[in-house]
Amino acid sequence: MTVERTVRLHFGDTARAAGTHTNLSAVRSDGPVLWVAGDETATIERLVADDPAAPAEYRDHTTFRLADLVDLPGSGDDEEEADIEGLARDGSFLWAVGSHSLRRRRVKDKHDDRQALRRLARVSGQPNRQVLLRIPVRDVDGLPTPVAESVVDGVRSRAAVFGTTGPDLRDLLADDELLGPFLPIPGKDNGLDVEGIAVAGRRVFLGLRGPVLRGWAVVLQVQPESDPHAPGRLRLRPFPDGRPYRTFALRMRGLGVRDLCPQGEDLLVLAGPTMDLDGPVHLYRWHGGMAGDPPRVVRGERLTRELDLPYGEGDDHAEGIGLLGPPEDPRLLVVYDSPAPDRLAPDGAVTADVLRLPGPARS
Repeated sequence: MTVERTVRLHFGDTARAAGTHTNLSAVRSDGPVLWVAGDETATIERLVADDPAAPAEYRDHTTFRLADLVDLPGSGDDEEEADIEGLARDGSFLWAVGSHSLRRRRVKDKHDDRQALRRLARVSGQPNRQVLLRIPVRDVDGLPTPVAESVVDGVRSRAAVFGTTGPDLRDLLADDELLGPFLPIPGKDNGLDVEGIAVAGRRVFLGLRGPVLRGWAVVLQVQPESDPHAPGRLRLRPFPDGRPYRTFALRMRGLGVRDLCPQGEDLLVLAGPTMDLDGPVHLYRWHGGMAGDPPRVVRGERLTRELDLPYGEGDDHAEGIGLLGPPEDPRLLVVYDSPAPDRLAPDGAVTADVLRLPGPARS
């Protein structure tokens, strides 16, 4: 793996104060702009390219609060983090998904032994993490902009969320034979942890960092649609077997999904450790993953390892991937959580990597 070049992402003072630039968890390119999200806020960030054809920098940062677009479930606390771990762009919508994970308290050097053990014993969840969002995007002053409501070709669309009322994804998985036993476990302990989303029409794929099942990673497919009784809500259309989701198992050498990115009919899968480890980190190609009705068990020639990505010791954790450039010759954009010190510029910019993909997608 060779980094072809880098791009600099410039964030505003508020985002830097919130640590967004050092906690990047999702990225998606969208023409002249880049959508990014951090895992410590309830916002989506928009950056504008200096050159949409071959960007070297993204500036003109704008923050969009999710609470201004949808009703969040977090007990009226719109500042509670949503832990957005995946972004997708399809048609006239921007999609975002929370981690749906439980948390275990961190142990810091200042904690004595008793405090450390007490913190490790505490497990909690946050309602704002249990959301799947579909947000209309329209052109405002030449830039794609998320809005609460939009009308396209006479069809009115509202920003909508799944997970605010009624059963959320965790509730639906409670009786699942594969995933149900892992729901009480925190995400970083191989419990349920959503960390990627890819969308094509009605097909929405959710990549799970955990659990990893005897070396097999899991991807869920759901079919969200507007609730006719509540336009600001999404419901899940059932599949022919009556379930509101489908399960796919991917053989990725014990690694979980850290992000998903569609490329034509293929699905690029960023794979990394499910637990608190630095690496390894690989890029896989799920051949035909976005086409029709793919097989439920993904292995062999259907899933090929394309790249080995860099990682540091305690830093430079690849968390988000996207595509830059023309579809016939795209480049892979990689953003990092806990970036190494040399990625951080004095002016507050953070550096992302641009890599050449090995070759065109194979069907």
